[in-house]
Amino acid sequence: MDCREDFRSILPFLPVIIRSDAAHWPPPVEEALRYLSRGTSQSNVNSGQLFALAIADLRNSLGVSTLHPSASLGLSLFFDTLMSKDESETWFRDVIPRLADLLLKLPALLEAHYQNAAVTNGMETGLKLLEAQQPGIVILSQELIAALLACALFCLFPTTGRGEKHLRSINFDKLFLCLHERNRANQENKIKCIVHYFERVCKNMPAGNVSFERKVLPLRNSSPSNIVYPEADFWINSTISLCRLEVHIPGLIEDQPTEALEVDFANRYIGGGVLRRGCVQEEIRFVTNPELITSMLFLPMMADNEAIEIIGSERFSNYTGYSSSFRFSGDHEDEKGIDKLRRRKTRIIAIDALRRPGEAQYTPECLLREINKSFCGFFNSFEGEGEEIGVATGNWGCGAFGGDPQVKAVIQWLAASQAKRPFVLYYTFGLEQLEKLEMVVQWIVSQKWSVGEVWSKLVEYSGQRLSGKTAVGFFEWLI
Repeated sequence: MDCREDFRSILPFLPVIIRSDAAHWPPPVEEALRYLSRGTSQSNVNSGQLFALAIADLRNSLGVSTLHPSASLGLSLFFDTLMSKDESETWFRDVIPRLADLLLKLPALLEAHYQNAAVTNGMETGLKLLEAQQPGIVILSQELIAALLACALFCLFPTTGRGEKHLRSINFDKLFLCLHERNRANQENKIKCIVHYFERVCKNMPAGNVSFERKVLPLRNSSPSNIVYPEADFWINSTISLCRLEVHIPGLIEDQPTEALEVDFANRYIGGGVLRRGCVQEEIRFVTNPELITSMLFLPMMADNEAIEIIGSERFSNYTGYSSSFRFSGDHEDEKGIDKLRRRKTRIIAIDALRRPGEAQYTPECLLREINKSFCGFFNSFEGEGEEIGVATGNWGCGAFGGDPQVKAVIQWLAASQAKRPFVLYYTFGLEQLEKLEMVVQWIVSQKWSVGEVWSKLVEYSGQRLSGKTAVGFFEWLI
């Protein structure tokens, strides 16, 4: 494996070593995992406090930095206090030994992965660092993903060099650290979702695949698709017709019934604050579908002309609430269909909006950045595939990010239309500023305007907002 370029790119960020051209655990780590796999009678790891000590020993054997005391206390708090006695006993008796077994299998799973990695649409699919400005795809089995996430739970991934590659940490230590330092119910419930995932896969390991793709709009024409990062004239001159937009007031993007791109209101670092205190749209999706967290291992920060598409992640948890009111509400049986690559037909597209742009969001530069970011997410990388797949989205870049909901809704509609998506399902979550969205959409459609004509109106409105000629919202200004 050591001769493979893809494997060499990710090896510095994996906890295994290479010996005789194959991946192995260092001998002290393998021995410790074998003890853990034999159950509490052999390992004596039957509490959060002792689990934290076992993790610290494993990290020491790997030469990884010492576990922060607050992370150890957070592990103890969750498994010894917040978890019921029966749940804790089951976790340490049944789940931890099986996770240790899964970790012991990691070298063999990696070996099988690289042996079986195929070429899809002209791209190698082996696990690798999907570097900035390099379109690429990785396809992982759900079993390999489970082993990688077990590494994250045990906090075994090296941290050296990740910052230089614009990668956030994937270890779960800060998740438990934040629980100890500020014991809030939503943080506890994020962990409950992840714990439930491990309980599920230890009982019945799923057999599908998940793909992770870095999508890039080239800054100059060098791609086979001839699609490049558009300039302002591209949008002004577009004659593409507007696609159908359907407004949903109640409902959630992840519950939409069709096969559509489901927009992740992402941080430029995929996953955002899921492994810290974050608990809004992206973080919630990542804990109910924990396989998404794997993307944090090998997908660096997104640039303005990049998006990330993940197909096949399974949902394991139900939930209620949002942000501080978020709560785990039990098991979820994912009934989505399976495609020819053995991926669930769940397509998540991560696009990061401008963060708190204020009045600058109405400048031509910011408008162009946002529509191009959406277009990068929505355009089809592989011509002739998925032409019937629309977009399911909502108030992207609004809320904490401070975007104008009316402007953002129209930008996404134009980008989806330009990408030749057949429809947009727009979930307003009852936002007051979007009460008239359906009426405005119907009125725009009645005008038979093209993408370019609506874009020109949006640019004109934004110019008047900046100059102080208008202070009303885009919908009122337009009609």
